[in-house]
Amino acid sequence: MVGLRVWERYLGGWLTGALGRARRATIAIGYAGGDAGPAETALRVVGEHAHRLGGCRLSVLVLADGTEDLPARLGAVEAKLPPQVAVHLMPGAPSQLPVALRAAGAAGAPVLSYLAAPGPVDPVALTASAGGRPAEVLVLSGADTPVRPALADAGFPLVSEVEWAEGGGRIGFGTGSDRNLETFKEALWAAGAALRDPQGLPLRTDQPVETAPLGGALLAELTRHGPRTVTELRRYAVTATAYRAVDAVRALTGLLDSGQVSRDPQQGRLGGDVMITAG
Repeated sequence: MVGLRVWERYLGGWLTGALGRARRATIAIGYAGGDAGPAETALRVVGEHAHRLGGCRLSVLVLADGTEDLPARLGAVEAKLPPQVAVHLMPGAPSQLPVALRAAGAAGAPVLSYLAAPGPVDPVALTASAGGRPAEVLVLSGADTPVRPALADAGFPLVSEVEWAEGGGRIGFGTGSDRNLETFKEALWAAGAALRDPQGLPLRTDQPVETAPLGGALLAELTRHGPRTVTELRRYAVTATAYRAVDAVRALTGLLDSGQVSRDPQQGRLGGDVMITAG
């Protein structure tokens, strides 16, 4: 499943950062159904990074319905984890995440949440996931409704959402870090996902990138809102489209070469503070 591959890739990088700057951190996993995949993936990745724990204590919360066989399925992996890792299995819906996080003493420390649902993700769980310092959340939703507004309402300053091109559903991400937002997009593309471009057409991340649709979206953004810096346009690409930040630079280069936009200053590297104007 592509969503689990994204979770695995992003979690590894998050652990490296969180364990290097915090004395405690929490991974919270909430989903409907008895699928053990998200929890198994998390514990396996934690085990691979166990040598980085040092003096950091890591809590892994697993909140899911149908967890009767989960202890047996996770037992072999959990047994290999160092004593600094505490695994808590809790039956229940994701709406109980606030209680679970309070019980784990997660307040004031880094929290990365994974929330999945066949329909819209519970807003109570989203709000609770935004309580970490810092807080980030990966959302997998089977609903047709966008998840970006819910992520923003939950309190995440930077949010991104991408629609799957096959099978329906969406993947969303909330954070307060531009760098981590770009890391999420890189993980999404590295997972070989089939996404939808700004025109609603399939976008294959395992094939050469066609940036023309992104160029059209960036030009429309410039036309609507006036001149923007390259940094602002990179952020727009990452938050509002399926593309990555690096694709935004390529798309802008194409727009400059075709004369559809201009830049100030006119010479030099296409750095973040260069101002781009339509026309």
